Amino acid sequence: MSNQIDGDEYRISEEDKDHFAECGYVHLRGLLTAEDVSELEGTYDRFLRREIEVPGKDYCDMAGDYGREPEDFSIINVMLPRRYYPQWQGNIFERRAASAARQLCGDGMAIDYDQLLAKQPYKEDAVFAWHQDMAYWPDTPDTRTATFWLAIDDSTIANGCMRFVPATNRERELRPHTPQFGDRGDSHALGTDLMESDEPVPVPISRGDVTVHNERVMHGSGGNSTAGFRRAYVIAFRSEDTVAIERQLGFTHSHNDSGDVLNQVGVEGQTR
Repeated sequence: MSNQIDGDEYRISEEDKDHFAECGYVHLRGLLTAEDVSELEGTYDRFLRREIEVPGKDYCDMAGDYGREPEDFSIINVMLPRRYYPQWQGNIFERRAASAARQLCGDGMAIDYDQLLAKQPYKEDAVFAWHQDMAYWPDTPDTRTATFWLAIDDSTIANGCMRFVPATNRERELRPHTPQFGDRGDSHALGTDLMESDEPVPVPISRGDVTVHNERVMHGSGGNSTAGFRRAYVIAFRSEDTVAIERQLGFTHSHNDSGDVLNQVGVEGQTR
């Protein structure tokens, strides 16, 4: 059976469930229709134009330091848009992704954070270094994660689509990670290096498609060499218990979190 939409439900094939479990990621085609994406697009672009206020470092450049001027950003990053625009909560992407997260990870999944990532045109440095998301987060007993990466624009190799190293989610240890631009106070981005045995796979996807990945699979993306934006809308689901532990630690995924909170998490993703 192929994947199908039924209202707020997105029915995932057994083949795609197996791919997610084995490889750490999966490409789900047509999670949203063209009309669904258009419904979200106007609000998305209002965030990019700063018509919706996002304070401090939660509007920043993920490809450089926090000191750049917005017109110079290579990757416009908006953290926690559902916090800053509550009207977006419960939108069609959230509802359909919740259905898919339950099928991929089981019951008890909740939204941990959301994020907008827009690579501006002709930005060859709009690169996400290879990394594992768990390197950013506190260690918790239940690490189940389904991070949905929605293409607002067709995502291609030329404009910096997602790339994965399959099955790195099944390695016993996380790879060592280091800050990419100075220290964590200067820029949030972490990265790690590929090994000779790694075989990266680029995953171009169409507008309305998603990739979904877990907390341990290595992934990254290249720069944008095209004349258009590469806009993505990300929602990360984790277990309800894990989200509660994070919040008790004061870890909200906001880039405005204090240095003390960020420093609770080491570069290998373990709570200090």
